[in-house]
Amino acid sequence: MASGSTFSVIGPDVVIKGDISASADLHVDGRIEGDIACASLVQGEGSTIEGAIKADSARLAGTVKGTIEAKELVVLKSARIEGDVNYDALTIEQGAAVEGRFAHSERRAQRAAEPAQTKSAKDDGEEPRLTLAG
Repeated sequence: MASGSTFSVIGPDVVIKGDISASADLHVDGRIEGDIACASLVQGEGSTIEGAIKADSARLAGTVKGTIEAKELVVLKSARIEGDVNYDALTIEQGAAVEGRFAHSERRAQRAAEPAQTKSAKDDGEEPRLTLAG
């Protein structure tokens, strides 16, 4: 039963100590002490994640202490992130707090593959996409 509409919810009263791997979408309102790997992650305002996050898409509203890898990342104004962030597309609401470095996934891969590439040539089609939401 491979359905793209399934999701799992971790309620606000739940504390999980250990890594989580989900093929479905994951909604976290509780506390996670471990790494998360899933297709899509939605984090509630009151939740805390202490560990690495790896997801195709992530919408973060709570506290994250760890690295984040997401193709599409939305950081809401209530989010507090401590850790490095790798993304393909990024949206950050005004008021969000991030202590760490941002790296566009494609750019990082290009730099690793072509260290002698000059920065004088600018290709608008290859620029990272950053959207600031008000």
